[in-house]
Amino acid sequence: MTKMRFATVRYQSLDWVGVVGDAEVTLLPQKEGGLVGLIEGGDAALDCVAQRVAKGLDRVVPVADVQFLPPINRFRRDVLCTGWNYWDHFTESIGKREGQEVPRPNAPTFFTKAPDVVIGPQEDIAYDARVSSKWDYEAEVVVVIGKKGRSISAARAMDYVWGYCLANDISQRDLQRRHGGQWLKGKSLDGTMPLGPWIVLARDIDVTEVRLQCILNGQVLQDALVKQMVFSVPDLIAELSLGMTLYPGDILLTGTPSGIGNAREPQLFLKAGDVVIVRGEGLGELRNCLKDVDLYGESSVNLG
Repeated sequence: MTKMRFATVRYQSLDWVGVVGDAEVTLLPQKEGGLVGLIEGGDAALDCVAQRVAKGLDRVVPVADVQFLPPINRFRRDVLCTGWNYWDHFTESIGKREGQEVPRPNAPTFFTKAPDVVIGPQEDIAYDARVSSKWDYEAEVVVVIGKKGRSISAARAMDYVWGYCLANDISQRDLQRRHGGQWLKGKSLDGTMPLGPWIVLARDIDVTEVRLQCILNGQVLQDALVKQMVFSVPDLIAELSLGMTLYPGDILLTGTPSGIGNAREPQLFLKAGDVVIVRGEGLGELRNCLKDVDLYGESSVNLG
């Protein structure tokens, strides 16, 4: 089968599912469900797209003429996430969790983020220093689920992976501590998680060989191979799906490597105007600037 990268793009005020080439994007016929609908179509839908692209049946436009949106923008549930999946990252934060220490986990640590966090691969990240003074970066590889399943075995787990993309799991460390150390609130502020830029099919990449990096204002702060993950993608899917149904279009963040700002000496937190890049070999890059946005509004919560 032909190798293809899939994105959701905006062209001439309309949103399209696109097949991304080196310098052009093929705009697929508009269908209900967008990219999630295509994922739900399985191999037959991919075969149909490959034939259309090979025959040149659809409009092709320059990459420079489109705006890349989050590839997945229709969610049936929260964004699924994994914590502490690189031991160097778990270790670097020992003694820096402000009294909320935990033993080294024997199974994956899962949490969720509200779906309104998701933004495009080049959009501005919403920033409000009144809501948090400890904004942190986390480069992550994202698994895109391809078909419905529950209690999936690790041996069959890759049959349920449609593809991969990138995310920056922007986190507010003080909000995490304020709310008992659980991660939902400290990772769910609106408009703060870049996703994309496109989805590479699982059959077309060995994700374990991907080098994952985070670059802040030109400085490389995170740099690791995905093979360093504690729990592999099959293990994550097996654990997460135990008694719990996964659906086509679900996304699962797989954890971040060491180098986060909260664990540095001195600590390094994001601010308005910072440019942060998440890059993964074969997966493209996210490039986002932090921009002042009123997230606090008329809140009565005293964060002092």
